[in-house]
Amino acid sequence: MKTKHHVEKLGECEFVPLNLFASFSHPFVSPTIQVQGFEIPPLGEVSLSALKTLAFSENSNLQQSASLFYLHISQYLNIQLPTEHLEIYYALLKTSDLDVQRISSLSLVTFLLKGNVPKEHVIQLDLLEPILELLESNDPMVQCNSCACIMILAVSDTNREAIASAGGVVPLLTLSKSYDPRVQQYAVGAIFNLTQSEWVQQFLCRQGAIPVLTLLLESSDSEVQYYSCAALSNMATNSQRHEVMLQTGDRFLLRILLSLLSSSVDKVSNQACVCLRNLVTSESVQTSLISMGILPHLLPLLDSNNAEIQQNSIVLLRMLSQHPANQDALVCHEVLQSVGKLLITRKTDPVIIGHAACFVKNLSYSKSIKRVVESPCVEGLLQALRGAEYLDEGALHCVTSCLGELVKHGEVYFGRYLKCHLMNVS
Repeated sequence: MKTKHHVEKLGECEFVPLNLFASFSHPFVSPTIQVQGFEIPPLGEVSLSALKTLAFSENSNLQQSASLFYLHISQYLNIQLPTEHLEIYYALLKTSDLDVQRISSLSLVTFLLKGNVPKEHVIQLDLLEPILELLESNDPMVQCNSCACIMILAVSDTNREAIASAGGVVPLLTLSKSYDPRVQQYAVGAIFNLTQSEWVQQFLCRQGAIPVLTLLLESSDSEVQYYSCAALSNMATNSQRHEVMLQTGDRFLLRILLSLLSSSVDKVSNQACVCLRNLVTSESVQTSLISMGILPHLLPLLDSNNAEIQQNSIVLLRMLSQHPANQDALVCHEVLQSVGKLLITRKTDPVIIGHAACFVKNLSYSKSIKRVVESPCVEGLLQALRGAEYLDEGALHCVTSCLGELVKHGEVYFGRYLKCHLMNVS
């Protein structure tokens, strides 16, 4: 096949691991490289010498031959690529030939995904420099591949700091606004991985990442929504950043996150819940969310089939109940019915039971405690107590403490009923 045909086929492929090259693959036993008419087994000393000659040549056709060879073996190689071959990649990635840039960056992504190339070796052999340079390319395919490389590399703290220190943050933020959906996805995905380092979070903040990520929440692409929301969730773990995160517009971030709670994509709604949970540590945010109408968005998540979503939503609801000003709004039929159902259906989940019990306990101080004690929450707590063997020490303490508070503050309504149940349990 001619180089042009290869490149055209590559442009038609989505970036999907392991089947990237389905459009031009063929039956294959052992890859070889042809030099002056002789077939040479790959990864040997002779082929290494031949590949160096091709890669470091000033002839773009010869460079394309070397890059196509690596692309070809990247889909079949089941061992680690010898370090010496990564030195060849430096020349291929630094080339001015666009086709070589496309092909070599794509094969490197595949090697990284399959574990043929240790991520640390890429940094140690100074390949980060040419990869970051490719972020500045005007070609969407090169941009996509280089963003994917950075996304994969940024899974370890040392690599994250190396990427930020080498100037990778600004071009990634620029590409996160790309009109090419694949480029945008991998750019934001790389930023998300970078935010798993506290030091890089500070660097991102200084480079204006927060407003960029906030605006990306409005993307129509669920992948972009997820990665930008997850990145903001990581940054919100530091309460000192909350003021900066919330100052854009009229609490614009909170309003967008509320809408994302109702996303049809589970991982997006879950991540929006996590981000709000991280932001709700301040009293002003707790009261603002109730006044902004969070409950119609949050309650359906308690009834989700996804246990993680249920866990995060009950945690958020419990945190909202900590503020006395919110408690009367939370003591409503819809909320109590939802939490009661959750307690009954998830009575063996210690995380859900513990936080749900703490939520009910917070409401025991409300003036409307009669509604609480007449709700399904009480039966749910008692069922959880009966199945105490499924609960850890913390969850069990929350349940008994909550029941104790309900007896203390609501005995006038149901003291005899509750005491009778407690005696049967004991």
